[in-house]
Order: sequence, then C-alpha cells, then structure tokens
Amino acid sequence: MRIRLHGTADECRRTADHLARVLDVLDASRPYPDRPPSRLVRIYLTANPPADTPPAEED
Repeated sequence: MRIRLHGTADECRRTADHLARVLDVLDASRPYPDRPPSRLVRIYLTANPPADTPPAEED
C-alpha cells in the first residue's frame, strides 16, 4: 500500500517511525516541501501489513 504523510517535517518523521513499528515499511521517500509560503512537507511510504497479521473479517 502507498501512504502519504503530510505535515511538518518533524510530524512526518515521527509518524513514519511509529508506522514502521506496526507495518512492514518497504520504502520511505525524502521529504518533499510544499510550495512556499507553506512549511509543510510530504513523505510517501510503501508498506505492507505485518506478515503475522490475520486477515480482517468482512462485515
């Protein structure tokens, strides 16, 4: 799955670190800055659910 994080550089870094603890993160992009005057960035993650996670039950 592809996940886009959008926020401050620190928020994105901390969130990416947290997600890496619960997902199998295969790749993380460099921070891409928004156009000025914004100080926000985007980081793209490629991740899979952990291999030991059972499939979700459908409703």
